[in-house]
Amino acid sequence: MKKMEISQEGLALIKRFEGCSLTSYLCQANVPTIGYGSTRGVKMGMEITQERAEALLLEDVADFEDAINENVLVPLEQNQFDSLVSWCFNIGANAMENSTCIKVLNEKQYEKVPHEIKRWNKVTVNGDKQVSDGLVRRREAESLLFKNEPWHEV
Repeated sequence: MKKMEISQEGLALIKRFEGCSLTSYLCQANVPTIGYGSTRGVKMGMEITQERAEALLLEDVADFEDAINENVLVPLEQNQFDSLVSWCFNIGANAMENSTCIKVLNEKQYEKVPHEIKRWNKVTVNGDKQVSDGLVRRREAESLLFKNEPWHEV
């Protein structure tokens, strides 16, 4: 299969839900983060430009494009690919690789994928898994994008 790349629509979804910070901060998982959710090599007290934030996003997204391209064995439409890259960007490649979502997708059960995406709506707070309203909204948007339905109002 041809290697796919994220579209501007997919990048827009990631940007909307990640937001952009030009100074480093601790994310919900207590990891130093900057730009649009970049964590690689980030230390507290860092500052970057908007241009660097955009470049970091593209560098990070490339890793998740590769992960989806390597793990999805069935054909995808662009909107489906974009949805999965956004989801993987947020949960990580290891979690994606071992997920039921990828298993059902590779069994060509496309109709089950939106439900499986929505299951990834929890954060760990003090050792407890709790539903995150932000993740519920993001997963809804990713599920809608997967189905090629409008997601911008979520």
